[in-house]
Amino acid sequence: MPKRILEKTALEVSRLREDGVYAVGGAPGLHLQIIGGSRVWVFRYRFMHQRRRMGLGSYPAVSLASARDAARQAIALRDSGIDPLKARADEREAARLANALRLEFDKAADAFITEHESTWRNAKHAQQWRNTLATYVSPHFGQVAVSDVDQAHVLRALAPIWKTKTETATRVRGRIEQILDWATAHGHRTGTNPARWRGQLEHILANPDKVAPVKHRAAVAVAELPSAYQQIASIDGQSARALCFLILTAARSGEVRGMVWSEVDFDSALWIVPAERMKANKEHRVPLSRQALSLLRKQHAAREELVEQVFPSNRKGPLSDMALLALMRRHQLGAVPHGFRSTFRDWAGEMTHHPRDAVELCLAHTIDTKTEAAYRRGDMLEKRAAIMQDWADYAHGRRAENTTDGHSSAPIASTRDNTADQHNNTEGAMQ
Repeated sequence: MPKRILEKTALEVSRLREDGVYAVGGAPGLHLQIIGGSRVWVFRYRFMHQRRRMGLGSYPAVSLASARDAARQAIALRDSGIDPLKARADEREAARLANALRLEFDKAADAFITEHESTWRNAKHAQQWRNTLATYVSPHFGQVAVSDVDQAHVLRALAPIWKTKTETATRVRGRIEQILDWATAHGHRTGTNPARWRGQLEHILANPDKVAPVKHRAAVAVAELPSAYQQIASIDGQSARALCFLILTAARSGEVRGMVWSEVDFDSALWIVPAERMKANKEHRVPLSRQALSLLRKQHAAREELVEQVFPSNRKGPLSDMALLALMRRHQLGAVPHGFRSTFRDWAGEMTHHPRDAVELCLAHTIDTKTEAAYRRGDMLEKRAAIMQDWADYAHGRRAENTTDGHSSAPIASTRDNTADQHNNTEGAMQ
């Protein structure tokens, strides 16, 4: 029969000072070990015929009562066939793994941005993500594990700005949604995405289109386009010439500002924009009107050696993203560069009978449906050449030689031949 240990009181334990191992009773195998002033609880036991020793913490941080409870729990595990030491080791490993898997939202956002920024066309895009998340999300749940982010967290970030900064708020919501989807795909969370609009936030937040109706970019009216073009053409400088070319091609500002000479094919009257510079990540062939060709020939004639930009800045690099807008503001044109694309679309729809799908291709718009995309493989280059020539003629204040259906009566090839030099003085010259 095991020797019965007399239970020591808390006061008696506090008076133990000399080095040694003291049985304190209350739980078989529980001892206080004192070495050089250090006092530690130790639970001694046998498991599978082996002597085992398990530390239960230091005294007095762990009280006598707590030590007895821990020892009794260990005894219960042993009696059920589980080694208390192994059980504790397994528990600690599980906690370590859980902590390793715990990914805070801020860290998940950083990982998402790092993983995707090489695929974003605009180098500033990553910094815009970081700035908006740091401003509107991090203060609310940046330190919360992505596994724990719920709808309440998302609303805490969005609600204060939903009505006052609606456009920003919708952008932030979309970014939160993408990050949480990424976290789910990488095994850091489960369940529905609390930042998703449909089926989630649409039932709580007001429709953003009703809170702040979409404001289209300011555009020049179709009837005013010729005079606006002539006003711009009368201005000297690279920004004005770039803006004229933007109008003639109905291109995006970034596409024009980033244009280099290797993209221009004078013989074929084509500007070939590589996929990496296009919004849709697809190469875009732009047919050049006589006026656009004339402008480019003059730019090329005045080109400085080794300068690749078609419309270079003073530093010989591309024009800044504000250069064209600043010019329009200085001359009080009441529009923005991107608005000329809307003007072009209105002109094509209101004043011509050119095919809608060809007009959309002029704008490098993506095809809405997968079915249509599967069957439309060409880019309607010849039809688009006729459209762009009619548009350039209209911009120059000349009525296109159209039939009653809005199409050019001259052969299409005549709009893209190499006779541009013959028209330089009368049709394509910058004022």
